Amino acid sequence: METNPANAPLSQVQPVVAHPLRGRGLVLVVDDEPNNRTLLRDALEVHGYEIVEAENGEQALQIVAQRPPDVILLDVMMPRLDGFEVCRRLKKDPATAPIPILIVTALSERMERMTGIAAGANDFLTKPVDLQEVILRVGHSVQLKHLFDQLQRERQDAERLLLNTLPAYIAQRMKGGETNIADQHPDVTVLVADLVGFTTLAAHIGPDQVVYLLNEIFSGFDGIAESHGIEKIKTIGDAYMAAAGIPVARADHAEASARMALALQADIERFNRAYSTSIHLRIGLSSGPVVAGVIGRRKFTFDLWGDTVNLAFRLESLGTAGSIQVSEATYERLKHKFRFDGSRCVQIKGRGEENVYTLVGSL
Repeated sequence: METNPANAPLSQVQPVVAHPLRGRGLVLVVDDEPNNRTLLRDALEVHGYEIVEAENGEQALQIVAQRPPDVILLDVMMPRLDGFEVCRRLKKDPATAPIPILIVTALSERMERMTGIAAGANDFLTKPVDLQEVILRVGHSVQLKHLFDQLQRERQDAERLLLNTLPAYIAQRMKGGETNIADQHPDVTVLVADLVGFTTLAAHIGPDQVVYLLNEIFSGFDGIAESHGIEKIKTIGDAYMAAAGIPVARADHAEASARMALALQADIERFNRAYSTSIHLRIGLSSGPVVAGVIGRRKFTFDLWGDTVNLAFRLESLGTAGSIQVSEATYERLKHKFRFDGSRCVQIKGRGEENVYTLVGSL
């Protein structure tokens, strides 16, 4: 009788497929006796299952690593690596632990079954097997595996949505059970950028084009923020808000924000050349303390509050198209590394007179 050696390459392990259009599930049959594998294979093929066979424990582990099945029918008494050890190894690995394992054994002693349970077996079938029982238990196990896979996909989709909505560290805290998230950050720089001229452009193009162009612009901004280690906070219409020094404090938050602001200006120039548009940016930078947190119960929003945030918005609104307005606190951190086009004293609502500086480039 010819058999595959235990270390046969996976390319020699050929799955036996029946009724491929029905696709009820993939079953791995592991038994060192060919007649036993044939008996189980034939019965399951008739009911539309795809079958993969392994004649020993090592080969079974190779197959599972290459293509995880929906359920495993696992013989106990096999040479080299018995079924109990195969079961232990599969259940120890988080990637393969969810696969239902039905141990097929001629052993009926209580101690042997306890060993199987301790190894992680999900169910038992006693030799000689009742084929009707095999079909029922395999069907039940495959259904449970499919439900588990569906729940995992839904969970991953929910996590992706959460990560797309909230900063990663906030999403992790919410997954951990936190409901009221509010943090004080004593020293950050807030950047607010507004698209000048986009509203006029939007009035003359279709809504699909408006969304497309905004997505192009803000996706570029997202990449720039990420490359500078700066946290995007939100978009508000055609305005973009980000902050440096959140969630992890950093001494160079003002410098990182200034470099991002200059990169945003360059990116808008590239965009204008690519799309023959004439959009400009007004940017405001302000440094100081902020409160960061999540609001909402059904639709979550991560936001910043405080005088530093308000000042960044005020500075943006006071600037001219193409300018980067910087608060005095931010200027003090940047004056030895960046070039500024003088200063001016402006009236800021709620604050009185403030010195404002225009950032023009690096030294």
